[in-house]
Amino acid sequence: MREEMVDHLRAALERAATDNDVPGAQLVIWSGGEAREFEFGEERHGTGRAMRRDSKVPIGSITKTFTATLLMVLVSDGDIDLDEPVVEYLPDLRQALGENADVLTARHLLSHTGGLHSEVTAPPSDGPAALAASVRDVVQPPGAGFSYSNTGYALIGRLIEVATGMSWEEAVRTILLKPLDIDLGFIAGTDGDDGSATASGHTVNHALGLVRPVEQELTEVEAPAGGLAASAADLVELARMHLDAGHGGIDPGLVTPEHLAEMRRPVPGADPFGLADGWGLGLALFRGNDTGWLGHDGTADGTSCHLRLNPETGTVVALTTNSATGAALWRDLLPELRAAGIELADSAATINTEPRTSIPRECTGTYVNGDTAFSVVVEGDELHLVVDDEPAARLAVHDGFVFSVTELANGATGHPGRFLRDPRSGRIDRIQIGGRVAGRQRERDVA
Repeated sequence: MREEMVDHLRAALERAATDNDVPGAQLVIWSGGEAREFEFGEERHGTGRAMRRDSKVPIGSITKTFTATLLMVLVSDGDIDLDEPVVEYLPDLRQALGENADVLTARHLLSHTGGLHSEVTAPPSDGPAALAASVRDVVQPPGAGFSYSNTGYALIGRLIEVATGMSWEEAVRTILLKPLDIDLGFIAGTDGDDGSATASGHTVNHALGLVRPVEQELTEVEAPAGGLAASAADLVELARMHLDAGHGGIDPGLVTPEHLAEMRRPVPGADPFGLADGWGLGLALFRGNDTGWLGHDGTADGTSCHLRLNPETGTVVALTTNSATGAALWRDLLPELRAAGIELADSAATINTEPRTSIPRECTGTYVNGDTAFSVVVEGDELHLVVDDEPAARLAVHDGFVFSVTELANGATGHPGRFLRDPRSGRIDRIQIGGRVAGRQRERDVA
């Protein structure tokens, strides 16, 4: 990369961070066998403590790519079979899983096709009790389609613990991170941030000009789905495991090339509409402009992080930000990266038609995924989305009952979603938003 382009990207990162009130950010680009690294701002707003190359930012769901890679180490070693029912390893969940006990596999969990609720149900006790409570009901049968699930990755974490005899944290450190020579932070427990993340998350109120630090809140059972803190440079080291040989990839001898290729292969039926163009095992697939990009996004409490890799060109882009507005920074940075010759792909699920002029009232109602309720209501001449009794967004419905999303808080454009019909009755019975499927609440369930 030419030095003038390096200077251009550094200025673009600083400008995008400033425009979106992001206190601190890290950007690393691996291309042509070398890394270009950029840091901006502070680890914690108002402290003067600079964001460094090795600052650890809570990376949210990018943790899932680490957890999936660790599980594939065990698959390569013959300790786990991707297509064996998970109850063969976790027999204590057989009763809770019911009729799905002999169907649900690790492949389903890794690809979000297990049909499990999005979030872990939190009973008074943590751990196995939380998992049992969370898998009793499903939003759709295993293998029926994509529905993003943190519960599924909590279950993967439990599989790892049973197979290794270690805690998930110990297994990640010992089996995956040590061979990669990286040291990450771990964020979990009833007291939230355990001090291993050096960068705080932040909330931003543009109207009042307020930027406030927030602490992490995550239970231990949820850690395999979102409990890591990493630098952008750390993310690049993991991503290089998934690059082709001869294109800057590294082979620490953990996962066979065949199993790495399987992680990158689209799983049939895994359609994460609006999030990506497909899903493999722990990796999202982005096929816009006929490119072969993979990756994952992650949102923790007050952070937004993004990882993209292209195995064919040997290119990795990693961005960490310590603000909830980091997603807007990422969107602002995309054209600058493309101008630098890095043709990052977005999801092909874009909406190019005008919205309907009339409100499709058949879409209104409440849709439920576990403890989360998505209510679609009419407000004046608009369709609004209310999440757990909190007004969230305006919805504009287009042809095919897909919809665009405009957030009420800041006017930002969210991922598009869609309403789904029962194939037998033709009635709209589900909504897919943010990759999550929620089923229409029946009248007798409302009492």
